[in-house]
Amino acid sequence: MDWHLLSIEEAFAKFGSSKSGISLEEARKRLEQYGRNQLREKRARSPFVMFIAQFGDFMILVLIAAAVIAGIIGDAGDMAPIIAIVLLNAIIGFVQEYRAERAIAALKKMAGFTAEVIRGGEPQTMAVEEIVPGDVVLLRAGDVVPADLRITEAAQLKLDEASLTGESFPAEKNSSTLDEASLPWERESIWPIRGPSSPRAGALDWLLPPPWRRSLAR
Repeated sequence: MDWHLLSIEEAFAKFGSSKSGISLEEARKRLEQYGRNQLREKRARSPFVMFIAQFGDFMILVLIAAAVIAGIIGDAGDMAPIIAIVLLNAIIGFVQEYRAERAIAALKKMAGFTAEVIRGGEPQTMAVEEIVPGDVVLLRAGDVVPADLRITEAAQLKLDEASLTGESFPAEKNSSTLDEASLPWERESIWPIRGPSSPRAGALDWLLPPPWRRSLAR
C-alpha cells in the first residue's frame, strides 16, 4: 500500500481508524493479530565469532595473503609487520564492536519507553510494545517516536534522526499527501520512523500496519 498517496481521511478509512483512535476491544484484537510492537533482534554472536569476523574484510584477506606469500619465499622481514598490522586491526575492531554490543544490551535492559495514545477518544499512556496498527499517537517535544507512523497533524514538527541518517540537523515532518513521483527520501517527510526523538514537536500520528514496520540497524 502506497500510504504517501492517500489523504489522511483515506488512510484512516483503509485501516478502520479515526482521529479518535480505535476502541479498546479492537486494540486487543490487533495486538493478537500483529503481535507486540517490538524491534526484531538478531541472535547475539559469541565473542569468538565476533573476533573471527574481523578477518573477513577484503583488504585484511589481501594482507593475510601477502603475509603467506612472504612466509613462503622466506621474507620474514615483510611477513612479521603484516601479521602485526592484521592482528592489531582485528583486536581494535573486536574491542569496539564488543563494547557497542554491551552498550546496546545495557540500553535494552533500561526501563521501557511509554507513549501517549488515543483510544476510544480518550488519551492514555501505555508501554510502546502495546501500540498496534491504527492507534493514534500523540508526540510532544522530547518524545521518542515509538513506531513507524503516518503524520495526520503537525505543528513545527522536527525529528532528530542523527542515529539513523547521520544528519546533524533535525528533519522537518508534515502531514502532506505526496504524489506518485515523490522520491523515497521525500516520503520520509510524512513517515516518522521508530527511534528518533523530537526536539520540536506537536503532532498527531497514525501507526502504519506491517509490512511498513522496520527494524533499526545495529
